[in-house]
Amino acid sequence: MITIKIGGSVVDNLHPSTIADIKKVAQKEGVILVHGGGKEVTKVTEQLGKEPKFVVSPSGIKSRYTDKETSEIFTMVMSGRINKTIVQMLQKNGINAVGLSGMDGKTIEANRKKKLMIMNEKGRKQMIDGGYTGKISNVNSELIKTIMEKGYTPVISPIAISEESEFLNVDGDRAAANVAGHVNSDKVLFITNVDGLLMEDKLVEKLSLEKAKEIMPKIGFGMEKKILAATEALEMGVSEALIANGQRENPISSAIEHNKCTVISK
Repeated sequence: MITIKIGGSVVDNLHPSTIADIKKVAQKEGVILVHGGGKEVTKVTEQLGKEPKFVVSPSGIKSRYTDKETSEIFTMVMSGRINKTIVQMLQKNGINAVGLSGMDGKTIEANRKKKLMIMNEKGRKQMIDGGYTGKISNVNSELIKTIMEKGYTPVISPIAISEESEFLNVDGDRAAANVAGHVNSDKVLFITNVDGLLMEDKLVEKLSLEKAKEIMPKIGFGMEKKILAATEALEMGVSEALIANGQRENPISSAIEHNKCTVISK
């Protein structure tokens, strides 16, 4: 079984062979799709006349700041437009997909972050209210496995449910890592728009878990979340984490074959 993370906007940029490739892999070993969609959320937030806000953690990880209104926009775009567009695309190609948000059946539970430590504009640490962002605490692996046993392909949006049943924004890459870990996926694959982790413009083809953790502070915005999520998945028992380019032909099969991608393993 393989858990695949695709971006929300990546849907437009995937190689035309991708859906047929997903179908082939789904029939052979079972696929769980987890998607993102940050760019689309930002676009809709601006269209609704609201300024998107981002914060940077002391370790240099950039993330969206989610207040109550943003959490509603986030849920609408992620679990509505993006999730259903992906399901529609899969259905059109003969893959019987089921769209879920982390809220449904408590697929993804998270603890709401009460306070967030961020770096302010002056480069100093500052404590702010945590808003509606969550740290994943549990995944309903039983529900996901039941859906798959009946022959459906789950498509999960990263909206988690809090203890108070609020909508929480969780990071898509880390949601994929947690899903993969809880359902005992053999592999987790992060589809992106580059061949994998590039260091000094060269593709890093293989990395150990230790090495990945060691180089994390040197990795730039965007990719550092994928490496962090990859290390989390491996620590939860996933055999290997792959980072590959969705614009290559048959991106899923070719990543499984370790062709032009980054492979992180224990």
